[in-house]
Amino acid sequence: MLSYTVVDAFTSDPLSGNPVAVFFDADHLDAATMQRIANEMHLSETTFVLHPRSGWDAWVRIFTPVNELPFAGHPILGTALAVSQRLGIRSLALETAMGIVPVDVEPYDNGGGRVRMSQPIPVSAPYSRAGELLSALGVSAAALPVSEYRNGPRHVLVGVGGLDELSALTPDQRRLAAHEDMAAICFADAGDHWRMRMFSPAYGVVEDAATGSAAGPLAIHLARYGWSRFGDEVRIRQGVELGRPSDMFATARGDDTSVESVAVSGDAVTVARGSLLL
Repeated sequence: MLSYTVVDAFTSDPLSGNPVAVFFDADHLDAATMQRIANEMHLSETTFVLHPRSGWDAWVRIFTPVNELPFAGHPILGTALAVSQRLGIRSLALETAMGIVPVDVEPYDNGGGRVRMSQPIPVSAPYSRAGELLSALGVSAAALPVSEYRNGPRHVLVGVGGLDELSALTPDQRRLAAHEDMAAICFADAGDHWRMRMFSPAYGVVEDAATGSAAGPLAIHLARYGWSRFGDEVRIRQGVELGRPSDMFATARGDDTSVESVAVSGDAVTVARGSLLL
């Protein structure tokens, strides 16, 4: 019998944002069983909390319905809230396959809290199949150069001309699936914030409600092309088209040649607790 918590990430409103199932005391599970459980839960990600390997607070493994990820944003944010509530501590250091992720949790009275994490600094490059990707997405022309950023998952950032174009996107999922090991991140200027959508059949997710691991790369991308500045906090809203609005806040520090740090924050709220019988 495995206990778990479901946390809605990047929202303070239950049944909004992006849900993650967090399983505790998972040390006895092998990777194949974790993958089957993630497929059973059928959320965009499910996490498993294990005893730390290097003396930190917890070791976290992250699974989509089809594969394991070395790092992901909304699962770490939601897991941090769940672990903080379980251990009664506000500052955490979570072990992931991409290294240690420091997290601070400011609890709210409603079972939720504001969570701030330091993310791995991504490696970036131009995306070599940009033309094919734009065609699969139904985007006639990108507003900025199409670039990939890898901080565990690989995100390919595609700027579109405006909110109407972004909301109207209906990607060809079959053609998009030919782009392996990546998530297509489409974004547009929304005035006082940026709107974003994520499509990734390669990760078993048709569309995601909040992609926290892409928030930091988007802050970098916007600063590199002069659409914001390094050091500015960028507000990103995602999940609108899914009826699950999510708000993320990202800050990238550094310059065009070297990124020094990436921080992402947002609210999270616990919405369910239960047990899985195996």
